Amino acid sequence: MRYLALASDYDGTLAAQGRVRPETLESVRRLIDSGRKFILVTGRELPDLLNVFPEASLCHLIVAENGALLYSPHTRHEKLLAEAPPEKFVAELKRRGVQPLSVGRSIIATWSPHEQVVLDVIREFGLELQVIFNKGAVMVLPSGVNKGTGLHAALRQLCLSSHNTVGIGDAENDHALLNACECSVAVANSIPVLKEKADLVTNGARGEGVAELVGHLLEDDLATVARERKRHQIFLGRCGDEDVCIPAYGARILVAGPSGSGKSSVVTALMERLLEREYQFCVIDPEGDYEGFEDSVNIGGPHHAPTPEEVLTLLKNYENPAVNLLGIPLADRPGHFDRLMSRIQELRTHYGRPHWLIVDEAHHLLPGSSHSAPAGLSQDLFGIILVTVHPDRLGRQVLSTINTVIAVGDRPDETVTTFAREVGIAPPPATSGPLEEHQVLLWFTRANTQPMRVTIEPSETERLRHRRKYAQGDVQEKSFYFRGAENKLNLKAQNLSMFLQIAEGIDDETWLFHLHQRDYSRWIREAIKDEPLAERVAEIEHNDTSAARSRELIRDVIAKQYTGAA
Repeated sequence: MRYLALASDYDGTLAAQGRVRPETLESVRRLIDSGRKFILVTGRELPDLLNVFPEASLCHLIVAENGALLYSPHTRHEKLLAEAPPEKFVAELKRRGVQPLSVGRSIIATWSPHEQVVLDVIREFGLELQVIFNKGAVMVLPSGVNKGTGLHAALRQLCLSSHNTVGIGDAENDHALLNACECSVAVANSIPVLKEKADLVTNGARGEGVAELVGHLLEDDLATVARERKRHQIFLGRCGDEDVCIPAYGARILVAGPSGSGKSSVVTALMERLLEREYQFCVIDPEGDYEGFEDSVNIGGPHHAPTPEEVLTLLKNYENPAVNLLGIPLADRPGHFDRLMSRIQELRTHYGRPHWLIVDEAHHLLPGSSHSAPAGLSQDLFGIILVTVHPDRLGRQVLSTINTVIAVGDRPDETVTTFAREVGIAPPPATSGPLEEHQVLLWFTRANTQPMRVTIEPSETERLRHRRKYAQGDVQEKSFYFRGAENKLNLKAQNLSMFLQIAEGIDDETWLFHLHQRDYSRWIREAIKDEPLAERVAEIEHNDTSAARSRELIRDVIAKQYTGAA
C-alpha cells in the first residue's frame, strides 16, 4: 500500500456549513478500516472544532490553528507547536476596533477587511508574524507556521512520511497542506489556483469529494487516477535535451556492468537525488563501499555484524542506514539478508518506509542457486535498486521483479541481452557505438520502449572524489613533466598539488615555454579531465602576461576548484 494516511481540511472540504454529512463520515470509517490513518488539518481553534465536530474521535490526530496545535482525540493530549500570540499585539488590535477577533493558543483570527489594520500593527510593532488568508478569514501566526508544518509534526508522531500521505483541501491556506503531501487533491469547490496545482481534482464538492477520494484509495491506492507529476519523479540524467526521470514509486531497478565501470557512481547519484526529495533509503553494503556517504548512518563492519534490530531502530528514527556486512561470513550473508528483508518489509507495510532499498553485490545476497526469492522481494515490491557485476547469477525469480535496467561499461548491450535472456523476453535492438563518459544505457523493460543513452549528472560525492584524486592523488602515466625548451629538466608533477609546488620554483624560461605551448591547459583537459578548468587556464595562456602574473592566475583558478591543491 503506497498511501497510508489521508490529511483533510475541515471547512469547505470534509464539512459544509461547519457540519459533516453521515455519508462522508462513513467513508472516513471505511478508510480507517483499511488500515490507513485519518488526520484532520484545520484553521479552527480546537474548542470550536470539537463543538461542531462531535465525531472528532475518528481522527488519529488533529492539527488545529492552521498548524500551531497538535491534538490527539484518544488521549486528549495537546501539543503547542508555536509561540503564544503577543499580548501587546492583541491589545492593540482590540484598541483599533478589530472585530470579530478570536485568540487561540497561538492563532489570532479575524475577517476581511481588517487585514490592513493587522498588517499595519505587525509593521509598527516589528513583529515576526505572518498573515494567512482563507476565503475571507484573516489568520495571524508566527512566521513559518502553517498546515504543512503541522502535518509534518503529526506524521512524525505516527511514524509516517509525507511521501505516503494524500492531502485534500479547498482554500488558500491549504497550499502548504497539499505541498507537504505526495499526492495533492482539490475538491470540486476549491479555488482555481489550488485546482491548477493539485495532482487530482474530484468531481464531487466538499464531503462528496472526500468520499470520492476515499473510494479511489480503497479501489487501487490511486493507481489509475492520480497523475504522477514531475515533482514526484527522480531525476536520472539527460537524453539529448530531454530530462530523464524514474518514478518515485514502483521502480525496481537493476544496475549492472563490469567492475570499475561506474555502477557506484550511478547509485551514488541516485542516492543524492533521493536525499534531495527526502525519500528514506537503506543501503545493504556488503563490502563497505558506501561508508561516509553524506546523511547516511554506517552500521556494521569487519568486527561487528549488524542485527536487524539495530537497522530497524535507525529506520524508525528516519535515518538512512548503510548496512556493512563485512563482519558476516560470505556464506552466511544470503540468510542474514533474507531475515533483514523480512523485517524491513514489515516496517514498509506499517509505515511505508524506507522508500528505497539499495542492495550492492546483489549476486552474493540473492544467488540464483536459491530456490526462492526472499519474502521481501515480491512482485509488488517498490523502490529497490539491485547492483551487480553478474546479472545472470541473480536467478529468474529475482530478475522477474525488475522493470528498469541501467547498464554501464564497455558492453551495455550485452548486459541488457543477458537480462532479457534470463527473464525469458526478447532483447531490444542493439545500440551503436560505445558509451561516452558518464553515459548509461537505460531500458524501461515493460514500457514497450527502446533503450536510451542517458548522460548521468555526476553526484557531488563523485565530484569531491574527483577533486581529491587529482588534487593530491597520482595520475600515474598522465603526469605533467616540466622539461623546458631544450629538455634539460624532467620534473614530474603527478597531481595538481605537486604541479603548483613545482610551478612556484621553476625558472621563468621553463614556465613560459610550457605556457606558450599551451601545455598546461592540454594536460588539464586530457589528464585531469576538467574541461571548464582547462578553458580558464587556456585563456590565461592566451594572454600576454608575465611569468609571475600567469603563475598567480593559474594557481588561483586551480586552488579555487580543487581544495587541497594549493
